[in-house]
Amino acid sequence: MKLVLATKNDGKVKEIAEILKPYEVEVVSLNEFTDIGDIDEDGETFRENAVIKASEVCYRTGLMALADDSGLEVDCLEGLPGIYSARFAGEEKNDAANNEMLLDLLTDVPEEERTARFQCVMAIAMPEGFVYTAEGTCSGIIAKEPRGDGGFGYDPLFYLPEYGKTFAELDQETKNKISHRAQALANVIDLLSDLKKMEEEE
Repeated sequence: MKLVLATKNDGKVKEIAEILKPYEVEVVSLNEFTDIGDIDEDGETFRENAVIKASEVCYRTGLMALADDSGLEVDCLEGLPGIYSARFAGEEKNDAANNEMLLDLLTDVPEEERTARFQCVMAIAMPEGFVYTAEGTCSGIIAKEPRGDGGFGYDPLFYLPEYGKTFAELDQETKNKISHRAQALANVIDLLSDLKKMEEEE
């Protein structure tokens, strides 16, 4: 079974491919379709953006497509950066600038008020026109300085008290079990398994 990931983010591709490995799903990156440029994510929620991306990639490739829209929501910032997580500092996909801006905004905020969560909504678009969505959440605290070399995005600042580590310090196996993206993906794995069985029976 071939599944196109509606992203050019190598970190996301690697993470999702690893999670889907036991299910014999062939994961294809959007980077393999050079004629597909940036997709205009003009939705107002994670769900809307995920559906937009999955539907467009499915239409353009003729293959089943999986898209996720995810981001960080910080309580004391009224949910920001939210859907603007990737371009929070005004520079698209500049992780260092985004992290620096977040830390600046939280300079005088005490630890007990630095609560936050990673949110993820995934959408699977089928060539037949069906779209399925699922979501996942992982709660934590924004650290006062970056820690760890793993992960991407806001991972070095997202601290998990129960593990005593940031996302960037966690081993990949643990992260793949507890992350917002892993939780959302777990909710679509049953669908992928059913589709694979149907494919084998044809």
